Amino acid sequence: MTNFREIVTKAVIGKAKKTSGNKFMMETSEKPNTILGCWIINHAFKGSNNMGSVLVDGAFDVNVWYSYDNDTKTSVSTKRFNYTDKMNIPLKNDMVLNDNSEIIVRSLKQPTVTNVEIKDGLVELNIEKELGVEVVGNTMVKVPVEDDEDDYIELLDDDLEKEIDDVNENYLETEEVEK
Repeated sequence: MTNFREIVTKAVIGKAKKTSGNKFMMETSEKPNTILGCWIINHAFKGSNNMGSVLVDGAFDVNVWYSYDNDTKTSVSTKRFNYTDKMNIPLKNDMVLNDNSEIIVRSLKQPTVTNVEIKDGLVELNIEKELGVEVVGNTMVKVPVEDDEDDYIELLDDDLEKEIDDVNENYLETEEVEK
């Protein structure tokens, strides 16, 4: 007879991804004439539970290389930008996001500058990123469990002795005589 047992284990109970684009304004030391380059470094983020939704708080540094003084000099300006993304993660099997849930955030596409312009002496940046979130929680798995009975067939010495007694010891001699 088969019985069932419930095993409590951790499993992914919900996952989603979100692409977002934001505009940021950056002030430089000098009035820029031309943007020569732009890159993003030091991207860091963390997810947390906010009343059933996942809040991803993150930050990154933006470096802008630009020319000024009628394109005769160059400089680099750096600024740290913070962001918060709210994500409603659909959970499987009516599970609930709670304080015991583990939230794993991954950057599926690092923040990238998609467009940069100079507007009124400020640098306007369009930055796009893609984040993936997995929610890990406790779940139960039912598994069949066999009864404690042994599945082995026990051989008795009497059965083994009978098999040995039935062996024809003259088998090879009988074969030679028949030829």
